Amino acid sequence: MNKFEISTDSTSDFYSDEIEKYKLYVGKLDFVKITKDGQTIECKDDFKSYKEYVDYYTDLSNGVVAKTSILNLQAHIDLFTQMAKDGIKNAIHISQGMGLSPTVVNARKAIEEVKKEFPDINYVAIDSNTTTVQEGNLVRIAMDLRDKGKSLNETVALLEKFKMQTQHFIVVDDLMYLRRGGRISGVAATFGTLLQLKPIIEFTKEGKLEVIRKENGIKKAYRSVIEEIKKDYTFHKDYGQAIIVHTNNPKGAAAMGELFNEAFGYVPEIRIMGPIIGAHVGPNAVAVTFLSNEQRKYSSNK
Repeated sequence: MNKFEISTDSTSDFYSDEIEKYKLYVGKLDFVKITKDGQTIECKDDFKSYKEYVDYYTDLSNGVVAKTSILNLQAHIDLFTQMAKDGIKNAIHISQGMGLSPTVVNARKAIEEVKKEFPDINYVAIDSNTTTVQEGNLVRIAMDLRDKGKSLNETVALLEKFKMQTQHFIVVDDLMYLRRGGRISGVAATFGTLLQLKPIIEFTKEGKLEVIRKENGIKKAYRSVIEEIKKDYTFHKDYGQAIIVHTNNPKGAAAMGELFNEAFGYVPEIRIMGPIIGAHVGPNAVAVTFLSNEQRKYSSNK
């Protein structure tokens, strides 16, 4: 039996077969799709096939609007209660970053509620300071540390350190999704779209997604990402393997992979992003993510 188990929320973007393989407990977020004629379709972040991801991003490209919500208190209570009923005494729960959503607040409140019925549980909720595949990478790191004999407290301490070293470089195709999410103004989005500007988004030290700069054209944006990585970062020797994630843009992901290979000598794993964060960056985005030896360099407190 493991010293402790690991749970997370669905924004860690594990595929369904991986959740089963790793025996993860995952809280599934809800979202709503609103069609062009105003029809509302309630959905759950629980895709079972690659086609479901493709269909989702195709819907967004065709004018469907997706509105997301956080994993609420009751959903966390249900998750942790099930874990406790399954006999899990010790666990680390890795939540989406607080800079994007107060999910971890609900997780911590839920743990205290579940302790009233199961007072002997020891569950620790961590603010990952990230989301999507790097949230998932922290889960993988936690599993590896556990399997190498680290205690729950030792693993928590290392995750708290590593989360400040998760790096993300997201090249967005359509500025209007950022406008809808309040990241840029409507005027900036309109002019940027007309000028074919491609924004590059990075996580700040505070865990917020910020537009760092805009490049004129997609190829220049991809090259700009690779140049910044080469200049400012080195890869963690144990957990620094890069991942490319996209929102139904396999050609763009492959192009970024080729540039990465030219610079660093290997093509990263390529994955498709889940619907929650994908709703905010929009279709055709491509991101490079990894764990570095350096902390993030940008701050939201400019």
